[in-house]
Amino acid sequence: MNTKDFMGELLGTFILVLFGTGSVAVAVLFGEYTGILQIGLAWGIGVMLAIYLTRHLSCAHLNPAVSIAMVISKRMTAKKLPTYLLAQFLGAFIAGLTIYALFSPSIESFEAANGIVRGTPESMATGKMFGEYYATPFSSAVVSMPLAIAAEAFGTFLLVLFIFALTEGCNVGRPTDTITPIFIGLTVASIIFLIAPLTQAGLNPARDFGPRLVAWIFGWGSAAFPDSSGGFFWVYILGPVIGGIVAAFFFPYVLEPLMKKASEPCDCDN
Repeated sequence: MNTKDFMGELLGTFILVLFGTGSVAVAVLFGEYTGILQIGLAWGIGVMLAIYLTRHLSCAHLNPAVSIAMVISKRMTAKKLPTYLLAQFLGAFIAGLTIYALFSPSIESFEAANGIVRGTPESMATGKMFGEYYATPFSSAVVSMPLAIAAEAFGTFLLVLFIFALTEGCNVGRPTDTITPIFIGLTVASIIFLIAPLTQAGLNPARDFGPRLVAWIFGWGSAAFPDSSGGFFWVYILGPVIGGIVAAFFFPYVLEPLMKKASEPCDCDN
């Protein structure tokens, strides 16, 4: 195991999930963030800061779907994948523990004030601070499991596509390496603006499973994994992986050749 890669992915994913889920917790418990714009920007800033902090330790994937896409597109060796995945899931889990430690008294107070019994379906109102839900009694969105899978896959496809486009040399219009993390953060925020009303926009299996596991451990039980047909796995684990895989084929085999061709000098005689 490469210690530098492991620490980079663990610390980066921890920072990303800490700031992201923290913004959701603050919105739920205190009503401080009243719109998707604020929460989306908080996630985007978290992504940006995590990349700046750790990109010289690891490749700052911070997301299993991104790491799998990098392996498929031959931008990372497969032997590194277990290290990256373990670090990402562990970092997200530790972030979930940290959020619970910070806000546990406030969560208990919120539950008492609103008559919420932890572990019941009503406790998804607080459980959503940790894991995402694509269908809850508190949402006006009508979302079936197939639609939720498609939304998460599409959102992750866009994320990985933009990561490729913002970092590959074939794209002559890409930003400099110095400011690329800012654009990746803005990409995450923009996707959240689009997808979050449907699925809360997980886009990252580690981000979903790590904090969701924390909720399960600390009493949310079946409310942390409410879909008896395994929806959380199909939507928030498999969906993002599928989206990343599609992007891993689309960019190098469709978009990258076109970019390389576009950058060639124009032959005015033909």
